[in-house]
Amino acid sequence: MFPREYRGVAVAVVLFLLVQLGALALVETFFQQGYQPVDNPSDPTNSLLYIGAVLVATVFFLAAFKYDLDWVVRVVIVATSGMLSWYVFSAVAPSGVAAVLGAGVSVGLWIYPEWYVVDTAGVLMGAGAAGLFGITFGLLPAIVLLSVLAVYDAISVYKTEHMLDLADGVMDLRIPVILVIPLSWSYSLLDDADTDDSESDSVGDEADTDDSESDDAKADPSDDIAPGDDKREAFFIGLGDAVIPGVMVASAAFFSSAPQYAIPLIELNTPALFSLGGTLAGLLVLMSMVMKGKPHAGLPLLNGGAIGGYLVGALWVGLPLVEAVGATGFL
Repeated sequence: MFPREYRGVAVAVVLFLLVQLGALALVETFFQQGYQPVDNPSDPTNSLLYIGAVLVATVFFLAAFKYDLDWVVRVVIVATSGMLSWYVFSAVAPSGVAAVLGAGVSVGLWIYPEWYVVDTAGVLMGAGAAGLFGITFGLLPAIVLLSVLAVYDAISVYKTEHMLDLADGVMDLRIPVILVIPLSWSYSLLDDADTDDSESDSVGDEADTDDSESDDAKADPSDDIAPGDDKREAFFIGLGDAVIPGVMVASAAFFSSAPQYAIPLIELNTPALFSLGGTLAGLLVLMSMVMKGKPHAGLPLLNGGAIGGYLVGALWVGLPLVEAVGATGFL
């Protein structure tokens, strides 16, 4: 039998695949339903606007945690999960049914946020977000977006470390900004949170120091993953680690001129397939580093794999480099 850490890696790969393939299944439907929010998806400034929104959201969440407004963060994320789930369900169900199912996701997260509820909501939320961003950012904007966020992630984890502070705030909220990967099926996110709460009550400030090295080590909810020691019960992977490289995969499938594969339900071509493969390769390298016991920024490896894989796939099918990077209209 494989060590449970390797089983955890396999589960992480499956969750990433569900997010990526879900996005590929949604891009065309989202476009037909008029969900593309920009007039010119090839405009690189679209990426700058999104990056600005990420910075504003980070400041908002950090401020909320500092002033004990954790409940505001939970309300925002649970509501957003329901809305994105509604978008996803609307691709396969009538609007009324989709609205009820989306509301059900929010209710489930609010009243019973066990790990499988959080993961289900995270996959729906991730696929919806990656699909929406995939039709929003053309090839050049997607490359710009992933490149800048990879650098930002590295700085925020290794230099300023504010993403690790953000992680400490969101972990106890049990919301789908993380994907929870249990290393044993008996693991309970609810029981783990109750244990953390009781320890905090009994040992006070000392518990805050121990939390960063606990058996269920905390991770950056948007970009990092981190294990604890050999007794750890779960891995935690930021949902953004699956969504952001998924933008490149979805953009490649939607905007690249490479021939589409005749695959039912999903949009897929060689550049998108290679981008997906590069993302998974980055994930495996990242997980191997994380299993050694230290947190790492996820996006440099994941985004690098997504962009590199896409470019290799585009050149593989004979696209000129200028066209592959989406710069044709600017030359």
